[in-house]
Amino acid sequence: MFSADVRAAELHGCGDPALLLPAEAALLGRAVPTRVQEFAAGRVCARRALAEFGITDVAIERAADRQPLWPPGMVGSITHTVGYCAAVVAARDTTAAIGLDSEVAGGVPSGGVPSGGVQPHLWPSVCIPSEIDWLEALPAPERIRAATLIFSAKEAFYKCQYPLTRESLGFHDARVEVDEWDMNDRACGHGSFTIAATRPIAIAAYASLPMTGRYRFHGDYVSSGILVPA
Repeated sequence: MFSADVRAAELHGCGDPALLLPAEAALLGRAVPTRVQEFAAGRVCARRALAEFGITDVAIERAADRQPLWPPGMVGSITHTVGYCAAVVAARDTTAAIGLDSEVAGGVPSGGVPSGGVQPHLWPSVCIPSEIDWLEALPAPERIRAATLIFSAKEAFYKCQYPLTRESLGFHDARVEVDEWDMNDRACGHGSFTIAATRPIAIAAYASLPMTGRYRFHGDYVSSGILVPA
């Protein structure tokens, strides 16, 4: 989903807390086991991606706002959901900010009932009216996966813009338009999306809006990515 300037790593399954560096493990406190495994998976993926830039054995600590603290000269993003984790990193001289998000998109419908994903009762809290109109115009079996893509694209956008702006956004502050939606192959659909603001927001000082991102369905997941070039 990204150019060759970006490095990525992914992990299916649980993270191993034994692979955390001491400074990372110290951040966990009394976290429950599932949170510990998620955190470990994210940090391991991030350090594997950093290693491709020759950066090794550097703990990825956490700022007061819970954002990862990347090594000097680097930017990155971490995502984790049930059974899957990934991280992307890039050098600051090529990339000002980057966002990655992965979600359980729901399995291919069985008996007309998809599993997982952003269900219709959640659409009003995630989507603006034009997005709901688009969802309702799709074939019924595709709607939940498409709604999850909208959620994921917005999450990736928010994660990208926040380190630059420190602005908190709501789901209704952005509008997603999916380009060339084609889910004939529901397991491996991919393409691009544009995301625009529905009100004045701070990222407009750093990037031209609307911004373009990429998405990919892989198995039961959808991942979305977007970046601001340096």
